[in-house]
Amino acid sequence: MEYQVEEASGKLGILLPGLGAVATTLIAGVESIKKGFSQPVGSLTQMGRIRLGKRTDGRFPLIREFVPLASLEDIVFGGWDVYSDNVFEAASKARVLEPMLLH
Repeated sequence: MEYQVEEASGKLGILLPGLGAVATTLIAGVESIKKGFSQPVGSLTQMGRIRLGKRTDGRFPLIREFVPLASLEDIVFGGWDVYSDNVFEAASKARVLEPMLLH
């Protein structure tokens, strides 16, 4: 059986229920990578590799080069919270990120 996977196109929206420390860290981390301030360490889709064929074939491309995923530049975030703070205010109050990453 053969599968055809189309290229990703358009924006990829990620909705977050709650804008606390975890959500704001995710958003700030992705934005930091997009601006070139950080590396996507720990991101399976950005740094992980996939084995193709037998181990002895030596074919281990990056997942992002093999699977047509949306690029980081196409990711946009939305979310809601029970508090009225916007994402910047929530991240500032959570104090889990360096202030320079919030600007």
